[in-house]
Amino acid sequence: MEVLGVGIALLTMFVGFGLLIGILFGFFGMGGSFLVTPALIVMGYPTRVAVGSGLAFVFGTSIIGALRHRSLGQVDYTLAALMTVSVTAGIEVGKRGVFALESLGLADTVVSIAYIGLLGAVGAFILVDSRRKSNEESSDTADDQVGLFSRIRVPPMIDLTGGPSISVWVIFAVGLVVGVLAGFLGVGGGFLLMPAMMYGFGVPAAVAVGTDILQITISGGVGSLLYAQSGGVDLSIVVPLLAGSALGARIGAAATKLVDEDAITGYFAVMLLLGAVAVGVRQAGNYLGIEMLQVVSLVIIVGAALFVSGAVVTLSLRELRAVRTSTPQSNTD
Repeated sequence: MEVLGVGIALLTMFVGFGLLIGILFGFFGMGGSFLVTPALIVMGYPTRVAVGSGLAFVFGTSIIGALRHRSLGQVDYTLAALMTVSVTAGIEVGKRGVFALESLGLADTVVSIAYIGLLGAVGAFILVDSRRKSNEESSDTADDQVGLFSRIRVPPMIDLTGGPSISVWVIFAVGLVVGVLAGFLGVGGGFLLMPAMMYGFGVPAAVAVGTDILQITISGGVGSLLYAQSGGVDLSIVVPLLAGSALGARIGAAATKLVDEDAITGYFAVMLLLGAVAVGVRQAGNYLGIEMLQVVSLVIIVGAALFVSGAVVTLSLRELRAVRTSTPQSNTD
């Protein structure tokens, strides 16, 4: 009876967590595995299962989003194809790295440390950039549109949808690095590819989201298949997460029509930073032998997702209320 109660509690928690991540995915276009994988590690699941299940979750959440953005014309198929090839190759390299570290008993520690550094760096970058934009009179500058990597003119070059021309070799290099990290950390690469395409390639945000989702649908599917063949995917985790995210993604997608993404970019950056803190707290708990820190770490991760998804829903309701309030006034004019 006690085992049944624990099972129901886990099922409910995974569905609820999936709901929160689905909201974030529908709004930001990122699969959420950067929260799922460290959460599973914090809960005590083996690194291989945490990474593989995270990739499987990415694959499931991305399919619907990819179809939606395709219908809106927000996908650069050439860029997605090039990124998919290089990211897939990188995933295989990252997977081999995880298995090698696992055989040495170092996978948990190394992956956790990598998460701390990566989430912290990306979160800090996005937070600083969002503050910079908020302090500028106009954020539509030439540097934002051109992209850092567009200055590398090594042929062959391709023209990007709504952006400048980019060297194919640069795209392959960026995709390979992201793929290695995706296979090593169990992430779809969305929170890495988005900044790379927007700031590095100069792709518009809408196109970056659509292209990113299409790419992680393919790479996430390949990555989860590779892990599943080695017993690294736990369907008892993935299925309830997907059940919750299916509803959450609809809420998040609807919110994109109401709330400006720039309005809560800072919240998203804070969520990444809290994810890094959570993994750090867990590692400190392991090192010091303090079990309570494991609970604190899990609370931080779930709290981060709840905080940002709550901000999305709250701002959406506020905008919706404002629209409904102004409608009668406009009819009387």
